Amino acid sequence: MRAALELLYKISGFLAGFFLVAIAVLTASEIVGRELGFEMRSFNDFAGFCLAATSFLGLAYTFRANEHIRMTLLLHHLRGAPRRALELASLAAATFLVGYFAWYSCVMTVVSWQIHDVSQGLVAVPLWIPQSGMALGLVVLFIAVLDDLVSALRGRPTAYEAAEARKAGAQPTFER
Repeated sequence: MRAALELLYKISGFLAGFFLVAIAVLTASEIVGRELGFEMRSFNDFAGFCLAATSFLGLAYTFRANEHIRMTLLLHHLRGAPRRALELASLAAATFLVGYFAWYSCVMTVVSWQIHDVSQGLVAVPLWIPQSGMALGLVVLFIAVLDDLVSALRGRPTAYEAAEARKAGAQPTFER
């Protein structure tokens, strides 16, 4: 089960990277096309769709790698049971909020599909397609936060704690 979850997080991160590269390709194509006298219609719209996909699909991967901004000022001053209680409460609140957001983004995507909603640009794109990236990214983030909540409840370190410990123990790889 652990290997499947880690693969899910890595695939989500890979997809985020793919859409980031797609933004670069779309932007470069638009620049080259403009210089050659070709009008590239709706490339800005497609780049915006890719931006949403890369942003949401990268959430779980960066959460697991401890790359999200976390407000730990209070946590660093607590030890023992109070720290554990605050950590569990934070993870429970995050699980609820991300789950709520994921649920309603999935509902929005399904409704867009059912009513055949399309984008307002020159190229009418069915909105469920770009909304799917957001919904999928939020579902994977929900799984990642729930995974860490379960780990914390079992007394195991969370993924972000393990990543933080790895960073603290790592030696610099460059010399002056």
